[in-house]
Amino acid sequence: MHVDIVPVGDVPAVVKREASTGLRTVYNCDVTVHDAQPIPTGAYDSNRDQYRAEEFIELASRVGSGKKNIAITPKDLYYRRRNYVFGLAYLDGNGSVISTFRLQTSSDGGLSNRSSSEVFAERVRKEVVHEIGHTLGLEHCDNKRCVMNFSPTVREVDVKEQNLCGTCQRQVL
Repeated sequence: MHVDIVPVGDVPAVVKREASTGLRTVYNCDVTVHDAQPIPTGAYDSNRDQYRAEEFIELASRVGSGKKNIAITPKDLYYRRRNYVFGLAYLDGNGSVISTFRLQTSSDGGLSNRSSSEVFAERVRKEVVHEIGHTLGLEHCDNKRCVMNFSPTVREVDVKEQNLCGTCQRQVL
């Protein structure tokens, strides 16, 4: 498998590096990081002061040459009626997106013995692995430790491990 990472906007090198590491570690795949792309025209919703996640997925699918593409952006994303999303992917699709905007919050789920940069890096790895998992056909997992568990808050992201549980792992083999 090959995954293309498409940075959208000003994405720091550390975020691109952590995303690549997470994908390579969990999926044992090749990763290409593309040049940064501008924010998609028309993605911004001034009423919400947020960006439509779907626009970033479409951009990643156009720019990426792999079968699996993920956009990474520092912009605050939403999808339909949700207040915000950390990421979005279409099940069995080729495109996905994560936003680092809300992953930088100080809540570390009680893991205060680690630096905020370590916690942030781990969150980035978990979210890219989660969204690419959806493109591979994985749905949300009931196992709270599995990276495919639905996590609407950073506290719940922090509880998850960076890996697939055994059940999810068997589904992608």
